[in-house]
Amino acid sequence: MTLTVTRLTVTRLARSCHLSRSTVLYYERIGLLTRPRRSDGNYRVYGTKDLDRLRQICLYRDAGLTLSDIGSLLNTPCDHTSENQASAVLRRRLVEIGEAIERMREHQRAIARLLNTAELRKDRMITKEKWTSIMSSAGFSNEDMQRWHREFEKSAPQEHQEFLEFLHIPAKEIETIREWSAREG
Repeated sequence: MTLTVTRLTVTRLARSCHLSRSTVLYYERIGLLTRPRRSDGNYRVYGTKDLDRLRQICLYRDAGLTLSDIGSLLNTPCDHTSENQASAVLRRRLVEIGEAIERMREHQRAIARLLNTAELRKDRMITKEKWTSIMSSAGFSNEDMQRWHREFEKSAPQEHQEFLEFLHIPAKEIETIREWSAREG
């Protein structure tokens, strides 16, 4: 989609990249986007350069880069050194993703082992406390369990909801767990 852009409101800029208005304002607040000029009515006015930068941010986010990495890449002058830096950041992220996949495979294997335990077969009623105890016994730290929830929420949000309900966790607590699980770790 090619837009001839001279003036965009924050809402139109956000929509053009399928983002929320608050996300664009957050990117502005943390310095990923420069503060735009203001109209006579004191509204933010973005231009083509801002749209191009936001698209670049989205491209990097879709590749799984952190906002910190994106900021350093976007704020480095374009030259041979910045190309090497971008390659290094992307290679590092690729390794991190591979490690995360391997951790998730370990989690799958641990869960499969747990599902085969006599304790789980004997008693079909599993509570949050029992599940947490089993995960701890299997070697999961609180950080591992939180990472597990984040990955579960990201990859299968409906199944995550159903699993939390299966543990008989109250609705308000499920909502809280899903909210922090949805945030970046």
